[in-house]
Amino acid sequence: MTEAAAAPRRAYRYFDFVMAAFVTVLLCSNLIGVGKVCQIAGYSVGAGVFFFPISYIFGDILTEVYGYARTRRVIWAGFAALFFASLMSQAVIALPPAPDWPHQAAYALVYGSTPRIVAASLAAFWAGDFVNSFVLAKMKLKTEGRFLWMRTIGSTVVGQAIDSAIFYPLAFWGDWPPQLVVAVMISNCFVKIGVEALMTPVTYLVVGFLKRAEHEDFYDRGTDFNPFTLQT
Repeated sequence: MTEAAAAPRRAYRYFDFVMAAFVTVLLCSNLIGVGKVCQIAGYSVGAGVFFFPISYIFGDILTEVYGYARTRRVIWAGFAALFFASLMSQAVIALPPAPDWPHQAAYALVYGSTPRIVAASLAAFWAGDFVNSFVLAKMKLKTEGRFLWMRTIGSTVVGQAIDSAIFYPLAFWGDWPPQLVVAVMISNCFVKIGVEALMTPVTYLVVGFLKRAEHEDFYDRGTDFNPFTLQT
């Protein structure tokens, strides 16, 4: 056994809590926020666009403090949770309602996303979050750990652009006019990036606290960035 293999794995006090928060926000933004359209300052936007960026904030925090490899495992956990929740919602909708329960149509309307939208959401989340984590990890190496605000916002711009470019065409192309797909894709992408930018002071506070508490500030030197492995 090599010395590296024999070395004990680091134990972190807060990693599991941050992971749980990431998965919780991801599920809530996709299953709760997606069902309502709001009008803000004259613009109609899905409620989820205000909360889904929080999952990117947690992704930034995880990558900045614990590194890409550990964040990779969290992203896969989130993907599995979202996939399972989507299956559960479809299964519950398919169950025959009781004769005296009048809310089947409303329940199906809120939770009954089509398989096309579910597939688009899963693909967009997977690609966007991995790109976000990869870009932030690489920028941290290039900047030698400086300019956290630039790294979090810059990685989010790229990650959200990938997310939006995958989700909206896959979910709505052919059902919506092309110009509407493009307009909603661009506007929602900017809203998500704006939420991330506004939350930058909170990101700084959480990252600073975790680095001090965990005695960790990981740099991904020599990291295998293959998204399909779970090794740390």
